[in-house]
Amino acid sequence: MDWLADLTQWALQVPPLWVYVALLVIAYGENVVPPIPGDLFVVFCGYLAGRSTLELWLVILLSTLGGAAGFMTMYAVGYRIGAAVLDPDRLRWLPKRRIYQVQRWMRRWGYGIVAANRFLSGARSVISLTVGMAHMHPGKTALLATLSAFVWTTLIASLGYAVGENWPVVRQYLQVYGWVVLGVLGLLALGLGIRFWRRRAQKARVS
Repeated sequence: MDWLADLTQWALQVPPLWVYVALLVIAYGENVVPPIPGDLFVVFCGYLAGRSTLELWLVILLSTLGGAAGFMTMYAVGYRIGAAVLDPDRLRWLPKRRIYQVQRWMRRWGYGIVAANRFLSGARSVISLTVGMAHMHPGKTALLATLSAFVWTTLIASLGYAVGENWPVVRQYLQVYGWVVLGVLGLLALGLGIRFWRRRAQKARVS
């Protein structure tokens, strides 16, 4: 996180135009290179909007556009590569287990996963890649991904605007939120899996 501290110091010293550019690039890159803590920079930019250094509406707009573009970039990669993503001898850096998990979510909730992707911290890039692999409709996917990004960035940018100088505290809450959401989804997927196997076992005994 040292680079983020340096970035925030830099953002306090440069013209607003360069902060907007950095925000757009980071919002895009977060979906392509997941370790980038884009959410926290959006919160920081919301804080700058509270200081009248930036415009809150422009922070939300650029965050939304960057996030949606990044999502659709990974969607395009998954669309083009397809099932080859799951080849154990290729793209070993990809979290194959997480991809299988997202596939189970998609079978259960379909496009709802796209609509909720921005709220599923830690799984966004995997969701976009998996949705592309499934060849889900690009127009509907882009619309829902943009809507999801808009709602989420509006919430966290407004949070940064509201908390002011205490914006770094939001980092801890975002981390806890991410782990809680993934934990709940994991438990839900486990419960659905157990339910499926029980029904299958019951049918096998009846037949």
